Order: sequence, then structure tokens, then C-alpha cells
Amino acid sequence: MGLFDYKVSDLHELLHKKELKVSDLVDESYKRINEVEDKVQAFLTLDEERARQTANTLDEKLNAGTAEGLLFGMPIGVKDNIVTKGLRTTCASKILENFDPIYDAKVVQKLQKAETVTIGKLNMDEFAMGSSNENSAYKKTRNPWNLETVPGGSSGGSAASVAAGEVLFSLGSDTGGSIRQPASFCGVVGLKPTYGRVSRFGLVAFASSLDQIGPITRTVEDNAYLLQAISGLDPMDSTSANVDVPNFTDALTGDIKGLRIAVPKEYLGEGVNESVRQSVLDALKVLEGLGAVWEEVSLPHSKYALATYYLLSSSEASANLARFDGVRYGYRTPDAENLMDLYKKTRAEGFGDEVKRRIMLGTFALSSGYYDAYYKKAQQARTLIKKDFEDVFEKYDVIVGPTTPTPAFKIGEKIDDPLTMYVNDILTIPVNLAGVPGISVPCGFDGGLPLGLQIIGKHFDEATVYRVAHAFEQATDFHKQKPGL
Repeated sequence: MGLFDYKVSDLHELLHKKELKVSDLVDESYKRINEVEDKVQAFLTLDEERARQTANTLDEKLNAGTAEGLLFGMPIGVKDNIVTKGLRTTCASKILENFDPIYDAKVVQKLQKAETVTIGKLNMDEFAMGSSNENSAYKKTRNPWNLETVPGGSSGGSAASVAAGEVLFSLGSDTGGSIRQPASFCGVVGLKPTYGRVSRFGLVAFASSLDQIGPITRTVEDNAYLLQAISGLDPMDSTSANVDVPNFTDALTGDIKGLRIAVPKEYLGEGVNESVRQSVLDALKVLEGLGAVWEEVSLPHSKYALATYYLLSSSEASANLARFDGVRYGYRTPDAENLMDLYKKTRAEGFGDEVKRRIMLGTFALSSGYYDAYYKKAQQARTLIKKDFEDVFEKYDVIVGPTTPTPAFKIGEKIDDPLTMYVNDILTIPVNLAGVPGISVPCGFDGGLPLGLQIIGKHFDEATVYRVAHAFEQATDFHKQKPGL
């Protein structure tokens, strides 16, 4: 077994017994990166010198008996839209190719308090816009299970780095499924927390009412540890919720007797691959065997989720990305003749096609004469989608379905067909619109590619989501499978 085949709790035990050093874990991470990174291409920037310095400092604390951090010594990767002081943060865009932030995101501060070691920054779709990681301005990350297929997006680098064993766990961001979809494609565990559970301070905004930072890990237990470390109220984020942060690992009892599960018929209908559908039905049998009960329900407004999401997220993106103008930071065109020329050329040269597409769609939806017909109507539809979830949660504890309608597709297969690409998020988007938590856990394989089971919970009830996910994980061995890189 490699060191990263152990859980956080096991590694902590080895560290405190002095059978392992933090520098051993960091060595393991960079050794693995040197072995597979040329194939997977998950990282945009590595921070080896500082990582090794941090490891030495933590080893001194270990020897002195002052190692107290919740994730003490654990190597982690950070998605490249989460700002890191003195460590390049590009959002995988040319427009931020030389951006070195002067402060840390709140989650990065919390990771430092938990005494983790940042290994580097992970590749993504540009400004988190995409479902395949093919929209990065720098490189295409590949799925460790099959290098000819995509890892999912936009947190494709985050999921691929964990699946490939380059880091123990990583942070991603989820606006419409960008943690859960790549977690499903790469056979790892990915959670989108309740909106407001984790501070967005220092997350480069795509769609502010939808974005959430969350953990990607090998196991549900590790996921609970990481969420615990990054959760909590932040006065620097006005959307951060003042709710208690429970000990999420306390929920990992394995007991789900009497738990009520809702299975939306819309999530197993047209467009869902038969192997995906069957894997969910098999998973429900496992949960039934553990004492849970399930019933089919309807989320009738789910059919409007895709259109609602792309109107709202693109509208918010058009506003959020207005700040990238070549004046204050980031890329600036070298041959502007006047100020207006500077704006136009900087943005034309700095943004990729997908980002431009969404800016134009969002600007149109917000424009005079179209606002009521598109943006306002989408907000009304969002309210109905949220109400669907609230109605179901009056009777049921969790909602269960597939994470994605298909396994990972081939690189290049859908890049020229944006509408087909957008449909990949059809099962994850409603969760973001409603602001509830959702997790993806491995539940099967199709042609050697992983499939994901999505478990959705009530607002701020990540504990129940983890309880179900952990019980399922312990009753199966999908999480123990590893890609043959």
C-alpha cells in the first residue's frame, strides 16, 4: 500500500507514533507527481520549495508534541480559482497568467490553521466554466482511469489529482456540479456543501449566488474531516451562514435503519445511460439491505433547471468578469490605442471562447427589454425548483439519484457542441439552484470508467448526507478500486 491508500485518521496515528514524518508524505506526493503528472496533467503550478519548508516546520512540531491541527501534515491540492498569497492563481485563463495574489482565501487560511501542506494549484475549466476541463487556457487534464477521456469539470484537476494519488485530497468549487461531476467521472468522493456553509472569500467569482467551495477525497471519512476544517462563519463573506459546525465524523455510524430516501423519477428518465440507471438501482438495494426505505417521487420543475441555471449563472458571470479590464491586474493588451481599445482588445485576447459565450449570453439576459423575459423569469423558475426540494424534504431524509447521466466521455467528443456539453450537468444543477448539499460517491463501473451516486440533503444537514454516503461506502468496495496508471 502507498501512503495515500491510508485514511487521514490512519496517517495521523502513524505520525503521532513517530512511524511517519510529514516530510515523508510530501515526498510521496511529489514522487507520485513526477511519475504520472506528464500523463494526467492535473497541476498548473507546484509549490515544492515552500511545501518542503512547511513539512520541516510541522515535523519539528511533531517532535515537540505540539501537533494539533485537524488535518496535521496532510498534503492537499487547491483549485486554481482559490487565491493563495504569493502563489500564482490563474483561473486557467490567459487574462490572469501573471496574477500573484497578495492575500489568502479564507479556506486557505483555515487549511493553514488545520496544518495542511499545499502541494500546488490545480487545473480547471477557465473561470470554472465547463464540464470537461477542456476549456483551460493551458492544458487538458486527463482522466486517470482512461487517459483518452475527460476528468469532468470544472474541478477536473482537483478530482484527477486525488484519483491519481498525487495528493491525499483537494479543494474544488461547485457552481452547477463542478465538484460532483468530476468526482463521479474520476471515481472519488466530492461534496458540494450547503450554500453559505463555507466562506467564498478569496474564491474568484463565477456566479456568486451559486458558487461553493468543497472537498474532494478518496473516502467519505476524509471528506468529513476536510469539510470540518474549512466550514464556519466568515465576516468577510456576507453570504456566509451563522450556523454551528458539527463534528461531521460523528455521523459516520453506518446506521441508516428507518432512513427515508426519495428517488426522483426525473433523475432516472430519458437521457440517463442504462448502466448509470442500473448502478443507482443496485445502490438502492444496498441501502435497502442496510434498513433504509425508498420511494419514487417527482421534482416537476427539474426540466427547467438547465435553462434557469445558464441564464442566471451567465448573468452573474457577465457582472463578475467585468473587473478583468486590463487596468488593475492580469493580462493587458500591448497594442491599445486608447482606453476603449484597451478594454476591447484585453478581453478579446484574454478570455477563451466559452467564457466569451457566457458573458455575451448573460449580458443579453440582463439588457434593457430582455431582463423581464429572461433573467426575472429564470429567478421565478429557481424559486419553484427550490420549493420542489422543500416539499420532498418534508417527508424524506435524503434524495438519491445518479450524479451524471453517462460515464466520462472522450476528449474532444463534445467540445464543439456546447448544448450537448451543458446537458452533462443536468442532474447536479438543481442542487445548486436550491442551495442544498449534495455528495457524489463511487457506485459502479461502465467499461472500466467509474459511475457516481448522488446523495442530496436538507439545508445544513451534511451530517445525514455523510451518514448515508458512509454506510453505502462501507457496504461496497467501489472506493477501493484504483486506476491502473
